[in-house]
Amino acid sequence: MSTVNPQPLWQPDPQRIARSQVTRFQAWAAEHHGAPADGGYEALHRWSVDELEPFWDAVTQWFDLRFSTPHARVLGDRSMPGAEWFPGATLNYAEHALRAAATRADEPALLYVDETHEPRPVTWSELRRQVGSLAAELRALGLRPGDRVSGYLPNIPHAVVALLATAAVGAVWTSCAPDFGARSVLDRFQQVEPVVLFTVDGYRYGGKEHDRRETVAELRSELPSLRAVVHIPLLGTEAPEGALEWDALTSADTEPVFEQVPFAHPLWVLYSSGTTGLPKAIVQSQGGILVEHLKQLGLHCDLGPEDRFFWYTSTGWMMWNFLVSGLLTGTTVVLYDGSPGYPDTGAQWRIAERTGATLYGTSAAYVMACRKADVHPGRDFDLSKMQCVATTGSPLPPDGFRWLHDEVREDLWIASVSGGTDVCSCFAGAVPTLPVYIGELQAPSLGTDLQSWDPSGKPLIDEVGELVVTNPMPSMPIHFWNDPDGSRYHDSYFDTYPGVWRHGDWITVTSRGSVVIHGRSDSTLNRQGVRMGSADIYEAVERLPEIKESLVIGIEQPDGGYWMPLFVQLVPEAVLDQALLDRIKATIRENLSPRHIPDEVIEVPGIPHTLTGKRIEVPVKRLLQGTPLEKAVNPGSIDNLELLHFYEDLARKRA
Repeated sequence: MSTVNPQPLWQPDPQRIARSQVTRFQAWAAEHHGAPADGGYEALHRWSVDELEPFWDAVTQWFDLRFSTPHARVLGDRSMPGAEWFPGATLNYAEHALRAAATRADEPALLYVDETHEPRPVTWSELRRQVGSLAAELRALGLRPGDRVSGYLPNIPHAVVALLATAAVGAVWTSCAPDFGARSVLDRFQQVEPVVLFTVDGYRYGGKEHDRRETVAELRSELPSLRAVVHIPLLGTEAPEGALEWDALTSADTEPVFEQVPFAHPLWVLYSSGTTGLPKAIVQSQGGILVEHLKQLGLHCDLGPEDRFFWYTSTGWMMWNFLVSGLLTGTTVVLYDGSPGYPDTGAQWRIAERTGATLYGTSAAYVMACRKADVHPGRDFDLSKMQCVATTGSPLPPDGFRWLHDEVREDLWIASVSGGTDVCSCFAGAVPTLPVYIGELQAPSLGTDLQSWDPSGKPLIDEVGELVVTNPMPSMPIHFWNDPDGSRYHDSYFDTYPGVWRHGDWITVTSRGSVVIHGRSDSTLNRQGVRMGSADIYEAVERLPEIKESLVIGIEQPDGGYWMPLFVQLVPEAVLDQALLDRIKATIRENLSPRHIPDEVIEVPGIPHTLTGKRIEVPVKRLLQGTPLEKAVNPGSIDNLELLHFYEDLARKRA
């Protein structure tokens, strides 16, 4: 990694820096909490990790958190795992999410868009009324703080209402998207034993209707803990026998009652991808998510009441929970339910145009798909209100940065962000006051002491190392469900460096303070002792127009050798002939190094992903090492299980 300072792709102008919330926060925190007045973001970040208690105290005051009982101190026990945040404090997440209803009752809280691409508003007063009605009905059903409520729902307003009503009662929310099959859902919901299930009869995707009534019936029969099922007739069907009607539960004009719960009271359960076993059921707290998301969305994403926040996501991915938290900043949240590329690849840009999105978030994969499909967003859509395009899910390749800059707008703030379901937030990414360099995340997030470590625990600069966080964050899990002694939680993050969070990503922290993500460290490529990130290879190879997608695996051989195949899925009509093979190898050599060139390039029918769209490297590696399919992967976590048979057959032939 070169330490030479390249020219930034984007630089915020002085007016933008001055009016950004993080600039105003720094000046205020300097006056009231001892933050440095000078030195810009770098000085503020240093203070935020060196002085955790004053920093998080400042965040709660800046965003006017309403504690119904005060906290004894900001941080009781600061050990990881097990940090104790704001002991003694009580509050409610949903109360904060609906605060804007008091001043902006008739403005849109939500803009709901389906595949017709016509936005439909839900006002703040209507959202608050529905939450009040549903929360009262949930209490009437006997729901109590700590009970679990599950949603088998697409990204529709009903899902937001159900989440907020659940939080208002002090119950614990958990959701899956309706494209998850029954087994995948049960692997998740059976762990937490929900007492209420919200379901749709089906969903629309890619111009087609998908009936899910049989799956819902299976969920009902396999979840004996259920006391109530709520039917949402998205496709217009009758409620099944014994189910409650959504409209009946949300029609009253009832003022919401917000249960005041301890800061560490569980808010929701998220799930790891579960590719190699039962998904981890990750529990995060009402208070921890509230303060972390206010910091991330208010200070880093610079969101406020004038903004419209659109992120392409589904209810089975942590980005949906993050999107809903846009309400905390008084922002209008855009919900899109449908295919990301229907009726054409430019669909998401059309939605951004029609909703006036100021911050639009998507996956790096979608950006690269638009580049391949020759989409021209800046030419074909009015994106004049868009201030920022953010990407996550996988590292945004340098060509993605260039394409957004060239094809959307030259003065566009491009925020590549990286975090995890585990914290439902970002470790590094958006900072409105810093320049953007191609291929780099702008900086570590406030309050997050992000470092790159070598195997002995020594910090590295301008070198690849393990992503670690050396101090507690409020949104770190309070525990995993059904992990009574905390061993599974401990082993997931703290077994490598005691007391320090190891996330499982390879990163470089540059001497400029920016961050480069190289891919997962648990599927590490390690040739001749040199560690390499798979993301770097994908970025180089997928520039070639013939390559739709790729997957690279490194496998230690019994004889001490190392086999590194590159699997490529070609676009229709392309052929993996010698000319293309030579171009693949030349591209990797020129953009990376000879060491990155694979031992073989193998054409495959497709690249398998998790249900949230991430390439699955570790299960494929296990298959190629001879692990049986049923042990190498959790079948319910994969988007297309058939694709894995190719790798299974290849392992057999090689054996």
